[in-house]
Amino acid sequence: MDITDIRIKNVDTGGKLKAYVTVTFDDCFVVHNLKIISGKAGTFIAMPSRKTKTGEYKDIAHPINSTFRQAIQTRIIEEYEKVQESAESEKEEVGPEEAEADE
Repeated sequence: MDITDIRIKNVDTGGKLKAYVTVTFDDCFVVHNLKIISGKAGTFIAMPSRKTKTGEYKDIAHPINSTFRQAIQTRIIEEYEKVQESAESEKEEVGPEEAEADE
């Protein structure tokens, strides 16, 4: 199963949540609402989940082995870092005054 598309929507809350991600597999199956989270041990992804009546969160979709989970995480974080680098480059090209005016 190949990842054929990754779409990242940055979140500027100032918290641990950095972005939401949509991943497409083999151009035929999509998973929405993965999260990129900045934790104490580094950046990682969290699978889409829902809150149960008891208040705990349960994954809606998730890999069933650690090898595939790691492959997904690596690809998503690589893409996230590219998006961040691109955004930083755009700010540098625009200049600090114009970038602040856009915010």
